Amino acid sequence: MNLLALAAPGVLTGSRTARDTFAAALAAHRVPGRLVLTTSHEHLRAEATAADGEFLLVTGDDTPVDDLLAGIEATVVRVDLDARDVDRSTRVRRHVRWRGTAGLRFAVDDWVHERTAPARRVPYGPHPDQYAHLRTPDPADHGPGPFPVAVLVHGGYWRSRWENDLMHAVAADLTARGFATWNLEYRRPDLHGWDATTADVDAGFGVLHSAPAPLDLTRVVTLGHSAGGQLVTRLAADRASSELRPALTVSLAGCLDLHSIHARGLSEHAVAAALGGPPQLIPEVYAAASPMSRLPVGLPLAVVCCRGDDPDLLDASRRFADAAAAAGDDVRVVEDDGDHFSVIDPAAPVWARVVDLLDRVRAAPPADPLVDVQP
Repeated sequence: MNLLALAAPGVLTGSRTARDTFAAALAAHRVPGRLVLTTSHEHLRAEATAADGEFLLVTGDDTPVDDLLAGIEATVVRVDLDARDVDRSTRVRRHVRWRGTAGLRFAVDDWVHERTAPARRVPYGPHPDQYAHLRTPDPADHGPGPFPVAVLVHGGYWRSRWENDLMHAVAADLTARGFATWNLEYRRPDLHGWDATTADVDAGFGVLHSAPAPLDLTRVVTLGHSAGGQLVTRLAADRASSELRPALTVSLAGCLDLHSIHARGLSEHAVAAALGGPPQLIPEVYAAASPMSRLPVGLPLAVVCCRGDDPDLLDASRRFADAAAAAGDDVRVVEDDGDHFSVIDPAAPVWARVVDLLDRVRAAPPADPLVDVQP
């Protein structure tokens, strides 16, 4: 593998930080590559024409890639450091946008994972954001199935610029360990409203019945990071009496008490922005959405958090776990050193403890009823 990144004229000129970020991302994956700061549109097209396979394209305006690279057969990971509408061009496989200079790192990560652990894109609805990335274990290592399933739901404070690429690393790791992984994308409320988000998470989970892989639907675990922790815990409460329900729901640094997270103004009042207002105006929406308000959930839970996380998120996880246990829920707590993203980093010590929880489900005989994850 050799990664080419092309920057449109003038976009990264003079940005030593961008060069350093790109180089560090390559080094993290031990992948060679080069970043070319093109000097003209003709220079950009010449480099794109000569590219061998998919490359990164750092743009600086709203021009669709299909127009920018008209006549050039290539797919790209488009990168915009600032705010842009998503580019739906046919040549854009992934559009990393509005993540600042760190977007270069996310784009490198996505490019590498697409090559080392490719996924099948499976739609569950007509909108481009209604899909999941399906990965299945190698039958040579894990047999023909049916496989236990890990449903992954990303976070990002429910904002559209954050996508399911955040969960690529753990998806690849869990697939290598014998789980089929279902990395869910969904419409976010900043563009589509809260009801669309909750409906998509339920629908994206519900279509596991028809997923194109041999899946054991009695051994399904859900893992949600940050805002995704709220979404999977709410899903568990909604599906506690359904035929298809998770054997274990894992909150990874989750937003588990929406009332306190709103009251403390986390991420510029992200909760009110997502749900459509403060709890005083829409109490019924908060009552249905906040995991703290849904206790007892009625299904096995795991609450995973790190001591270096935002203290208010850590506080919400701790209080939720205590309240869930008091309400009679089967809940395990994993707390370790690390930060908000350590819980989705396969190299972090806390991840090994998450895997230990999941192995209790993975190792259960296929077609068993709900699994008891207590020792």
